Amino acid sequence: MTYAEMLGRRSEILKRTIGDMIAKDNTKGLGMQESSFLRNMIKELHQNEYELQRNS
Repeated sequence: MTYAEMLGRRSEILKRTIGDMIAKDNTKGLGMQESSFLRNMIKELHQNEYELQRNS
């Protein structure tokens, strides 16, 4: 598995997890710890996308 493939797979997992957390936020709301975790995942996704663009 190349570095770009690994980043792509990681981005897919992050997108799925972020989507699940947003759905939870829309129905039940998130606690402070979950909100912080969601923000960190979004930052990580942006970093991954940047790295993918840079390596392409």
